[in-house]
Amino acid sequence: MPAGRPGPAAQCARWPPPQPLLPLLLLYVLGAPRPGSAAHTAVISPQDPTLLIGSSLQATCSIHGDPPGATAEGLYWTLNGRRLPPELSRVLNASTLALALANLNGSRQQSGDNLVCHARDGSILAGSCLYVGLPPEKPFNISCWSKNMKDLTCRWTPGAHGETFLHTNYSLKYKLRWYGQDNTCEEYHTVGPHSCHIPRDLALFTPYEIWVEATNRLGSARSDVLTLDILDVVTTDPPPDVHVSRVGGLEDQLSVRWLSPPALKDFLFQAKYQIRYRVEDSVDWKVVDDVSNQTSCRLAGLKPGTVYFVQVRCNPFGIYGSKKAGIWSEWSHPTAASTPRSERPGPGGACEPRGGEPSSGPVRRELKQFLGWLKKHAYCSNLSFRLYDQWRAWMQKSHKTRNQHRTRGSCPRADGARREVLPDKL
Repeated sequence: MPAGRPGPAAQCARWPPPQPLLPLLLLYVLGAPRPGSAAHTAVISPQDPTLLIGSSLQATCSIHGDPPGATAEGLYWTLNGRRLPPELSRVLNASTLALALANLNGSRQQSGDNLVCHARDGSILAGSCLYVGLPPEKPFNISCWSKNMKDLTCRWTPGAHGETFLHTNYSLKYKLRWYGQDNTCEEYHTVGPHSCHIPRDLALFTPYEIWVEATNRLGSARSDVLTLDILDVVTTDPPPDVHVSRVGGLEDQLSVRWLSPPALKDFLFQAKYQIRYRVEDSVDWKVVDDVSNQTSCRLAGLKPGTVYFVQVRCNPFGIYGSKKAGIWSEWSHPTAASTPRSERPGPGGACEPRGGEPSSGPVRRELKQFLGWLKKHAYCSNLSFRLYDQWRAWMQKSHKTRNQHRTRGSCPRADGARREVLPDKL
């Protein structure tokens, strides 16, 4: 069903309404009333008009024949069930009542507003659908993607203002750029109200021209033409089976692993990945771009004892040798994990050295610089990680040893010096 079509409940009730079959058969058997004695012997003119917002309407309700008690002086109007003020009407003659409406607003329902002429006793003599709205504006912002190089899904924005107050039909058209006939997409609303899916019969290595046409009772509009090659708009589902885990006892790191999307196994795709992560009580994501085509990554420089949410997405490239990147997939569902709590003493429990001598020698300063640099970058490479992990394990062991000495009342020497013992091998 094309976008914008109202449901059955929103249809304007024209008069006379369609009659069920059984009453018609009974009328045929018992005898239908003659034209002069029929209850519904009036007509509204113009019938079912379509007007621009802000327009005026001059309408008339004319009685035909001579129904008992029906004269123009006894008639009145309703719009969508509400009785219109009598000052808006005037009697033209014994059988005709005129109505003047100025500065009309948009229709309350896209299928038209009900304008009805009533007899004195409230019975309905005639009805009309009143359509008030705007012509469609030029659709824009067409975007398309393919998940298997056999299909294409597109969506668009309906126009600068969007609301026309009238049923507006949107049709997605496409054709091969240099030859072929126009084709119309048939599967609408696949990923939203203004979208359509072409499931099959698409060619590769040949660009397509794609556009959207919008039509309603007041006119039509056509979007600009989008030209694309299917191979340039390939995307995938998000990477599945994302797992986040701790890296041993390292308090500022988490390991992220995932699987390649299934589509990458079916076609000659390569992929590059992107990771983003945030703290549990934050809405700000930090993005890691340098994951390349790996399916694992080490996040460093994290806060100890903190819950992190992690997501991964995929971008296919190198499709049949194409040098253009594809389209990023959606992010995977968030996966949560927490870093270990730090075992280092807080500022109030540390035993600080006395005197003016620095607490670390040149070697420790170099190691601190190395750690600071690595913490600053969520580095997703195996380079130096073995060395870094061995160094961190030794540091934690050293901290535990010092904490045990402090609990026994041990402090640095009186001159403030503190001797660091480095491991034999890193």
